[in-house]
Amino acid sequence: MNVDELYLDLHEHPELSFEETRTAAIAAAELRAAGFEVIEHIGRTGVVGVLRNGDGPTVLLRADMDALPVVEDTGLTYASSTPGVMHACGHDVHVACLIGAAHQLARTRAEWGGTVVALFQPAEEVGNGAQAMLDDGLYEKVPVPDVVLGQHVGPAPAGLLGAHAGPAYASADSLDITVHGRGGHGSRPETTIDPIVIAAAIVGRLQTIVAREVAPQEVSVVTVGRLNAGSKNNIIPESAELGLSVRAYSEEVRQRLLGSIERIARAEAAASDAQPPTIELAESFPVTVNDVAATERTMAAFRSAFGERAVVDPGQVSGSEDVGLLATAAKAPLVYWILGGAHPETYLAAASAGTLDRDIPSNHSSKFAPEIQPTLDRGVAALVTAAREWLRAAAPAATATPAPQLEQ
Repeated sequence: MNVDELYLDLHEHPELSFEETRTAAIAAAELRAAGFEVIEHIGRTGVVGVLRNGDGPTVLLRADMDALPVVEDTGLTYASSTPGVMHACGHDVHVACLIGAAHQLARTRAEWGGTVVALFQPAEEVGNGAQAMLDDGLYEKVPVPDVVLGQHVGPAPAGLLGAHAGPAYASADSLDITVHGRGGHGSRPETTIDPIVIAAAIVGRLQTIVAREVAPQEVSVVTVGRLNAGSKNNIIPESAELGLSVRAYSEEVRQRLLGSIERIARAEAAASDAQPPTIELAESFPVTVNDVAATERTMAAFRSAFGERAVVDPGQVSGSEDVGLLATAAKAPLVYWILGGAHPETYLAAASAGTLDRDIPSNHSSKFAPEIQPTLDRGVAALVTAAREWLRAAAPAATATPAPQLEQ
């Protein structure tokens, strides 16, 4: 099994959330080849491999599998062959690295004891995959882990690793708000309740939540990413739709944001004598919290294996993840780290020029293309190093005692 070739194949054949049948089949086949017990179709397309190796802790290693509805614009020879679908977030890197780590851990069973659970999760991009596996009885089918470990490739120099202890990834809630008005002719606005005016007022007032209702030291985001209304210039429509993205690093702030959004939307509708708006939660990710002690222990293992300069604290990341659900359900600590994937020299040149945002494509960009090496080798080594840190080390082989020599 060649990890580089596997990665190229995965990148060329991306699959959307809950459609990862080809990727899941590859993962299952590779796990079986490595000697793992394999359970398929957990949470629809999820795959889990279990490698039992005597007494010791149970370590869960997680990789997500799904791609995004993005048209690839990398120019790579191995670019996506699926129209409108791309591994723009690097989950192909995650899958390839975990398969590589599974093979390496299987080959070195004489050096560790315990149980390795290799989990390939669907549908991270829509926030439903981890929960779908849990709802399907994940921990009734596989051993409950003592620690949950994982990594996410990002636009940091390839070979770099880092985790932030405590709240590390923001919660993310996607809200759809429908404003209900009363349509009519644009020349007679007095006979209507204009939902566009209400929606515009909501957008403006939402900007005050972070500025005036959240403490300055609490990082939070309220973004209106979508506003749809109307079909013709002289028609006032019946409704308007808003799409919001909301992020926070604590559950208290998250609930405050969601409550304020609902209050403002309802109040603006009432101010225009409109019906209450319809507010629906489309997607939801919890805050991802890295256990402090477990993170320090794992990062210390990385520093020992790869050197002090290869390990950093990236700070809080404004992106979101659902991997924490796997740890919470198991009542186990989580350690989730960043794996650098950008060309080191290109990254440093952009950093010196102050052009990182322009010259280094980020996750979800149509141009996102991690360097194959050393990214994959470091990703495999990081998973193996982290797992071995938590698994029981094998006792050293006994040294044979020389036989006594008889006097001649």
